[in-house]
Amino acid sequence: MSTIAAKPYPYSLPRGSKPCLIVIDMQRDFVEAGGFGEALGNDVSLLTAIVPTVKRLLDCFRALDLPIVHTREAHKADLSDCPPAKLKRGGASIKIGDLGPMGRILIDGELGNELLPELRALSDELEMTKPGKGAFYATPLQDYLQGLAITHLLFAGVTTEVCVQTSMREANDRGYECLIVEDATESYFPEFKQAAINMIIAQGGIVGWAASCEQVIAGLEQVYG
Repeated sequence: MSTIAAKPYPYSLPRGSKPCLIVIDMQRDFVEAGGFGEALGNDVSLLTAIVPTVKRLLDCFRALDLPIVHTREAHKADLSDCPPAKLKRGGASIKIGDLGPMGRILIDGELGNELLPELRALSDELEMTKPGKGAFYATPLQDYLQGLAITHLLFAGVTTEVCVQTSMREANDRGYECLIVEDATESYFPEFKQAAINMIIAQGGIVGWAASCEQVIAGLEQVYG
């Protein structure tokens, strides 16, 4: 066994299996100006700031030939997979399915629903849409991970307290060993990010572990480099 230095204690990486990086929702609707996130009144520059760190993680996983999954929160064009409660929630001036500066908001195939150009998935990486906050609900993720015998998941992306934390909790309930890369995740509300990480690592890592990008890369290179 080798480990990644992490909180609340070192995160073990068993030899003979490969950890998978799950990059949550680094899509233009959430991160770029003119998208859904900004339409809700958020400062998207907070999210843009993590793009270089996420890219470093991707480069590391690719160099070490480790699996990567990219998610996008997206709905069908007819909104048949969007519950009415989700569609109506928030009272914003623009809602899911409405026409925004980058096409219809959170609709698969629209410009705003694409991953950021610098973080696009490669042809051998799984890119999948998810109609909910969690990466396991109504997606092929569980089958994909089981097919590769993956037991360890590292999480990056946005937003920390919503889609990232939800996905980690879903994974925890399914028996995966989960770690969040602290400087590769972000929220429109910095205090929410910190609170989410505190909840994840509380009580001896009740949901999982947390580590920096530097700590993650050092640990991965030691085992798989």
